Amino acid sequence: MQSAEAQFNKTNLLLTLRRYSSAVSDMEQTVLLPSLLRDVPADEAWDCEATEESCGDLYSNYLMLKAIRNTAECSLVLLDDHKAESNAALNKSLEPLLDTDPESLVRFHLSGLFSVICDLTKKTEKLTVKYMDIIGVVN
Repeated sequence: MQSAEAQFNKTNLLLTLRRYSSAVSDMEQTVLLPSLLRDVPADEAWDCEATEESCGDLYSNYLMLKAIRNTAECSLVLLDDHKAESNAALNKSLEPLLDTDPESLVRFHLSGLFSVICDLTKKTEKLTVKYMDIIGVVN
């Protein structure tokens, strides 16, 4: 039987993922011409240096947000060689965490997942608002 806290966390995780998916769907329905986002600089740095990818314009961010949503919904993890190497390095740096108790480890990962998904949801909403500004639509 699940504890009340475990059920609460499961509901929050599903709700958080649903909010992100909904924000991306709204973005897709609003952004009818994604090419208008090309060469429009993002308002904030999205940690592009860490991923070594060029994501300086809103079009790249648009594609990234859609890809993340598709990965989260389909549970597909496709890694190219570069990402596999960076994941291996990350796993080595997290090895000391593996010695902790499983409950703490799960809490650590859930906290990180919630943080990332909430951040992506906000970025998706900002991109949608920026697109509406570009085409001259007032909320």
